[in-house]
Amino acid sequence: MTTATPLIEVRGLKKYFGSGERPVRAVDDVSFAIQPGETLGLVGESGSGKSTIGRTVLRLLERTEGQVLYRGDDIGALSGERMRKLRSKLQIIFQDPYASLNPKMRIGAILGEALATHGLHKGAAARDRRIAELLETVGLRAEHASRFPHEFSGGQRQRIGVARALAVEPEFIVADEPLSALDVSIQSQVINLLADLRERLGLTMLFISHDLDVVEYLCDRVVVLYLGKVMEVATTDELFARPAHPYTCLLYTSDAADDTPC
Repeated sequence: MTTATPLIEVRGLKKYFGSGERPVRAVDDVSFAIQPGETLGLVGESGSGKSTIGRTVLRLLERTEGQVLYRGDDIGALSGERMRKLRSKLQIIFQDPYASLNPKMRIGAILGEALATHGLHKGAAARDRRIAELLETVGLRAEHASRFPHEFSGGQRQRIGVARALAVEPEFIVADEPLSALDVSIQSQVINLLADLRERLGLTMLFISHDLDVVEYLCDRVVVLYLGKVMEVATTDELFARPAHPYTCLLYTSDAADDTPC
């Protein structure tokens, strides 16, 4: 899974909040690379900086220092217009499916808005065909386009969130704890959907989670974070067979893993 140029490369990324002599160092000198078609897991306790990294990689938050490269180009150095055009290649699935959808808009309008913003599938007929295709891709039906978000379950809303991310045909998706707001009974459905889409569409993903079982199932490699710093980077097989850092073992304990290798 190695290529000359990673799809995404993070170099010495820092994101501090606050000013003065003691800012909050949410992300402190983090580096990793993601190859095309790879799913990289980002794990750590709450407050470790996982979501901040995901949003900074997409430039939803501006970096304090460091670089984020997309196909070798520094995202942070792009002008507003060039960054707007790049947005269609870099998308996010948000953590909370209840808060991420506008309750006053029908699902078709939510998906259509993404298409219109990036000038895709122009014309009502082409737009409606694409919306129907997106809904069917995530396991919903075309007629769901006329409904409002409150008419769906949490799992269905997250499927809509996935459809919105896919609408602009991205190359890279940040999945920011996409299961944490869902009932355990439906989490497996969304996991299987993401795994299927990754294989079918050749997606590259940064999968952010605190659930080690999900990371083991879905990810090719894993970055372990603690207080904004990288503790360990390994393939999934290596990490779950022979974790090298004591903090990784603590995560196994806190995750109540049945078969811990530590």
